Formats: sequence, structure tokens, C-alpha cells
Amino acid sequence: MIITSEKPVILVGGGQVDSHILHQLLTFGNRIVAADGGAQAVLESGQMPDAVIGDMDSLTDQMRAQIPQDRIFHIAEQDSTDFDKALRNIAAPLVLATGFLGKRTDHTLATLNVLVRRGGCILVGDQDIIFRSPRHLRLDLTPGTVFSLFPMGPVQGQSTGLRWPIDGIDFTPGGRVGTSNETTGPVELKFDTDQMLVVVPINALKDIIRLDLQ
Repeated sequence: MIITSEKPVILVGGGQVDSHILHQLLTFGNRIVAADGGAQAVLESGQMPDAVIGDMDSLTDQMRAQIPQDRIFHIAEQDSTDFDKALRNIAAPLVLATGFLGKRTDHTLATLNVLVRRGGCILVGDQDIIFRSPRHLRLDLTPGTVFSLFPMGPVQGQSTGLRWPIDGIDFTPGGRVGTSNETTGPVELKFDTDQMLVVVPINALKDIIRLDLQ
């Protein structure tokens, strides 16, 4: 394992990174990891990555010159994304990942594919956050909060606290999804598989961080 932490770890990708959001994330954890070219956003924010993990096809010579060589971990195989390479080498209660949404659609889809397989991570974009729901999820959000569900495989569940209950629905990619539901009070969800992604506004981040998403 490359990075071990008892606090959340911040993971930065090479996509669109909002410096304000990055600094906000740093208030929740004290270790920061760059996935390959994500090192640029880390350095531009005035931080030094604790580790750079990836196949290094986006790490420029200029970036490499600024980072201690013992913090650069080259994983050459091409069967996984840099996001996957980084996640599987971080041992922490939670990973807060930014720079993986909103730039290239193919990269975003690949990231979601990894997220549903690994969990324990919150993807943070400019407007929304995405995480894999545990099979039993309880959270208290402001009534009227947009609450979307997107299945990455066949999944059924039950809900309380949503305007449109999900009981009896067969969710599946290419079939029924749960876009633009909304909360009516404290939410409780139960699912029969680990295949459901939850999308909520970024202002819910502090509430989601308190959850056990493993």
C-alpha cells in the first residue's frame, strides 16, 4: 500500500479541478494524492502531493522536476485507469476525489465504473457529488434536496424520505433509473446489491462525509 491514513485522503485527477473546492477538501484530510497529471492542479494550488500514482503518460518533465522522486509511483500496466491505480493503493476510511468529472466523457464513465466496484470514495464535481451507496444508507438532508439514483447493474431497493419511493422498481443500466428525485425528510435506503450510485448537490458533502461508505 502506497498511502495509509486514518483520515480521509484527497485524490486529484487530471480533469477539471476547482481550486476553491480543492482547498475545501483539504480541510477534511491531511494527505493529498495525485493521479498522474492531477499533479499539476496540486502544485498550482500550492500543495506538494504525498504521492503521484499512475502510468505517468500525463506527468510532464516540468511537474516531475518539482516533486521528490520517492513520491512518484509509476504503475505501467494499461488494463486500469489512473483513478483505479490510485484507489487500490490508498488505505483510508474515505477518499475524496476531484478532477475526475466534467472534462472527458469517456474518462468520466470509466471513473464511475471503478467507483461502483471499489466504493469508499466520493467523487466531487463543481455542482454535484457521486458515491456508491452501501446496501443500507441513512442520511438527513434538507427537504427538497435533489437526490438522484443511477444503477450500474441490476438493483432493487426500498426507500423512505423520498418524494417518489423506489419500492418495487427494477433499476438497471439502459432501463429504469432514478434521476431528479428529491428528499422530503430523513432518507433511508435499502438495496439488494452494491450497484447503485447516488448523486446529490455538493452542499451535502459534509453530511455524506460522516457516512460509512465502505
